[in-house]
Amino acid sequence: MSNSKLDILLEQKAQIALGGGSKAIETQHSKGKLTARERLEYFFDEGSFVELDVFVSHRSNNFDMPEKHAPGDGVVTGYGTVDGRLVYAFAQDFTVLGGSLGEYHAEKIVKAQNMALKMGVPIVGLNDSGGARIQEGVASLSGFGKIFKNNTISSGVIPQIAVIMGPCAGGAVYSPAIMDYVFMVDKTSQMFITGPQVIKTVTGEDISAEELGGAMTHNSKSGVAHFIGADDKDTLDQVKEVLSYLPSNNLETVPLVPTADDSNRLIPEFNEIIPENPNKAYDMYKILEGLADDGKILDVSKHYAKNIITAYIRLGGVTVGVIANQPMYAAGCLDIDASDKAARFVRRCDAFNIPLLVVEDVPGFLPGVTQETGGIIRHGAKLLYAFCEATVPKVTLILRKAYGGAYIAMCNKELGADIVLAWPSAQIAVMGAEGAANIVFRKDIKASDDPIATRQEKIAEYEEKFNNPYRAAELGYVEDIIEPSTSRQRLISAFDMLESKRESLPEKKHGNIPL
Repeated sequence: MSNSKLDILLEQKAQIALGGGSKAIETQHSKGKLTARERLEYFFDEGSFVELDVFVSHRSNNFDMPEKHAPGDGVVTGYGTVDGRLVYAFAQDFTVLGGSLGEYHAEKIVKAQNMALKMGVPIVGLNDSGGARIQEGVASLSGFGKIFKNNTISSGVIPQIAVIMGPCAGGAVYSPAIMDYVFMVDKTSQMFITGPQVIKTVTGEDISAEELGGAMTHNSKSGVAHFIGADDKDTLDQVKEVLSYLPSNNLETVPLVPTADDSNRLIPEFNEIIPENPNKAYDMYKILEGLADDGKILDVSKHYAKNIITAYIRLGGVTVGVIANQPMYAAGCLDIDASDKAARFVRRCDAFNIPLLVVEDVPGFLPGVTQETGGIIRHGAKLLYAFCEATVPKVTLILRKAYGGAYIAMCNKELGADIVLAWPSAQIAVMGAEGAANIVFRKDIKASDDPIATRQEKIAEYEEKFNNPYRAAELGYVEDIIEPSTSRQRLISAFDMLESKRESLPEKKHGNIPL
């Protein structure tokens, strides 16, 4: 091969690597954003990223498109390793036609999706785009449709992670919404179906892009996003951490991460952590930190529906998905948002063979007109459905309150919990003692010469008979009442025992979850 041909190749690749050119790259940097290639270089293990479809460009002849040079058609696709494990990725290049999605831009993403599915490895999408390429019309919309279809087919087979690192508007938002996790970068990323200008024109509402679809809006209010990063690098570091807890596909088990934390470690402070006053709050995170290897928790959707915690921890080096009520917020009640958050997390864990640990302190479903008219029945049913459908090992640990329908919804024995353990402080009943006494002993209280004293006596009587774990244990609904300090070793023992669990559902096309 002549040197001139090699020179041409190298020159063309150098031009493509520049994307939209030096000026466009400077503009990207001035906004606090890395370029598509810089993001991929940072994300993958050093020197491991291999770019595919390097020379692909648009073929549009509409408007001024024939004159427009679009290296890579505005998206970089390929594969590499993250912590030594194969991962596919695509990164939209905002320096090229604003990262807009045209026909061949979409085809490159679709090919990466197909390859990831064939290989059984995660796919990570770095989104930074002005949306559909208007000049290509319906062809760009067709591209979105293909991407959405692949997202759906791959769901529950390989982990799919969306990282919003700039604008993501209109139809473009639905690919991330279907994927397993959505990460956003604080102050430099936005997601919305219709932008602030359209909203102002149609409804008269005046709102900024950040308020409407910024990272904290979607992390705390809408629940669309699950993680928020301070900048591009911090966000990509978080993506890598999440991947470390997940298997590469639905046929693998979770990665084993060696730990020096003793599986038989006792936690003496647990014996005193539950307040004597049953109405007093405590921080559930202290419980999870005590249980977890090295006290490490990966919190999922930490800013959304704070009355329930969904997180990954490791127990004896094995990833476990945790669903825990948080008494610090709304007394740990289940509500619409908490039910949605927890149900999606349960199904995500079940899809990827991640054992489930439920840490329970729930006084009930949150009462109120807003909850009822908002559909708490339907939303709460999602959580029931998710636990019933999950076939991974399921262990429930009841710390304090476990009342009524919420006790069931937090994975009781009948919903499929393989092992149910309780602390001596557990209160397993239809409702709290005060409410129950008002109903059960209504006539006695009314007929008494001293109704207040009689009511207190009946409350104490109900607590003694029902507001404790012993009645449930006698009936076989609880396997054991344990000393709180032994919780870590008992949970690790339970999950070790359940490692060989095999359970399958009746053959069917799919169930009909109450969406």
